[in-house]
Amino acid sequence: MLRRVTSLDALKRAEYPRSSSYDAKWLVESDMGPHPLWLLEDLASDLELRPGMRVLDLGCGKGATSVFLAREYGVRVWAADLWISPDENARTFDAHGVGESVTALKAEAHALPFAREFFDVIVSIDSYEYFGTADGYLAYLTSFLRPGGQVAIATPAMRREVRELGYIPEHIKACVGWEALAWHTAAWWRFQWDVTELVRVTAAREQVSGWRDWLTWARVCSSYAGSGRTPTIEMLEADRGGLLTFALVAAHKMSE
Repeated sequence: MLRRVTSLDALKRAEYPRSSSYDAKWLVESDMGPHPLWLLEDLASDLELRPGMRVLDLGCGKGATSVFLAREYGVRVWAADLWISPDENARTFDAHGVGESVTALKAEAHALPFAREFFDVIVSIDSYEYFGTADGYLAYLTSFLRPGGQVAIATPAMRREVRELGYIPEHIKACVGWEALAWHTAAWWRFQWDVTELVRVTAAREQVSGWRDWLTWARVCSSYAGSGRTPTIEMLEADRGGLLTFALVAAHKMSE
């Protein structure tokens, strides 16, 4: 049985040593979904990140992932989000000592303001499901990636495709409705990217601890905010890890 941990101390995890060094209060107050640094730290194990690399953090939210990338790996980050003000994120980056390494900007994922082949790495943490499931999107996104560059996502995932099930399970539909159609299996993502021959997929895996991590984070955030049981908690408790996890997918762009 999963122990009901709700204090900020629950966010200090041995499995995530880098993430555990960050202020838990700041992370919770930046909440826009599942724990972004746990997802990124796990995903980064499938990447080669070196100081000086140019990295696009696409759908960066309130900027925690951009801070993490700059501080932990010494990369140069372009932190792009549609909903969070670049001025707000710039203040966050300055406060965490990475203001000169991270550029905050407002950008829509289908109208990115960058030169072709500008980036060494593109990452998207808990946002790609909102804009990246269309068949043609990978071709558009990788046009901003140099040949041999890396693209990687962490996204909510199903262990079985909704198409295979024939319906959206009630406990998931009650929380996110039709949006669950964008939650695919790791195998779906592998095929979707491999078949384009635009990239070579190097990892496409279910996050082993994905459901438990998500539930722990949701309980801590709810307890901190004093909001009680939330639809996300109800969904995850009902699921018990049967269908819900995260897909971590990484690939290299093919050289022309």
